[in-house]
Amino acid sequence: MLHTRNHQRRGAIRIRQLNAARQSGVALVVVLLFLVAITGISVWTARQSMLSESMARNQMDQEAARQAAESALRDAERDIDNAPLGALMSNASCARNTAVTDNYGLNPSDFTSDCAKGLCLKDDASYSATNWDTATSSNTGVAEPWWPTSKGGLWNDDPDTKPGRSPVTSANCDTFTGGVPLGTYTGVPPIKGVAKQPEYMIEVFRRKHVRINLDETRVTSTGDKANQWSIMYRITARGFGYSQRTQVVLQTVFFP
Repeated sequence: MLHTRNHQRRGAIRIRQLNAARQSGVALVVVLLFLVAITGISVWTARQSMLSESMARNQMDQEAARQAAESALRDAERDIDNAPLGALMSNASCARNTAVTDNYGLNPSDFTSDCAKGLCLKDDASYSATNWDTATSSNTGVAEPWWPTSKGGLWNDDPDTKPGRSPVTSANCDTFTGGVPLGTYTGVPPIKGVAKQPEYMIEVFRRKHVRINLDETRVTSTGDKANQWSIMYRITARGFGYSQRTQVVLQTVFFP
C-alpha cells in the first residue's frame, strides 16, 4: 500500500512538472509575441516620425524656393522702374544705361532673341508655334524663353558667364545672356541659406486696348490714351530652395 502511494505521489509530481513546463512554454511564446508586436509598433512609429520630418523639410524647402522667386519678381519690377535713371544703383553689379524714348520702362529695342541681359524678344507668330512636346535643348524654335534649358529655354545656368553678386563685380555686364541674378541691377543683397540665388527674365509685348473699360480712358497707369500701343512686360522668376533641385517658377505681367 505504501509503495502504491509513493508511486502515485511521484506520478502527481511529474504531472505538475509537465504542466509547469507547458505553462512556461506558453508564457515564453506570449512574451515573444508581445516583443514582436512592440518592436513592430516602435518601427512603424519611427518611420512615421521620419516621414513627417521629411515632409516638413520638403515643405520648408519648397516655401524657401517660392519666397526666393517672389523676391526675384519684385526685383525685376524695380529693374524696369529704375531703368530710365541710367545710373548704377548702390551695391548693384551693372547699370541698364538704356536710352528710352519715354520716362518709364525699358527700351523695347534692347530686347533680343537670345535674352541678352535678361531681356527676351520673341515675336507673336513664334509664340503661337510653341510646343512643349517637341521642344528640346537643340530645338529652341518651338520653346519659350523661360522654359527649362532641356526644353530649349534660355535661362543660361552657367554662373561664370554672369555678373558677380557675392562679391559684387561688374564682369560680364555687357555680354551675359539668360536669367538675371537677384540684385544685379538694383543692388538687392543676396538671399541667405538658399542653394542658388533666384533669377528673372523679362519679355516685352506691345498691345492695344489694354485695361480699357467704360470708366477708364487710359491704357496704362502712365497716362497713355486709349487706342494707342501699350508696352507691357512678362516677368518670369525662378527661385531655389535649400537644395538646388528644389525650384519654383513664378510669372507675372507688369505695367510700368
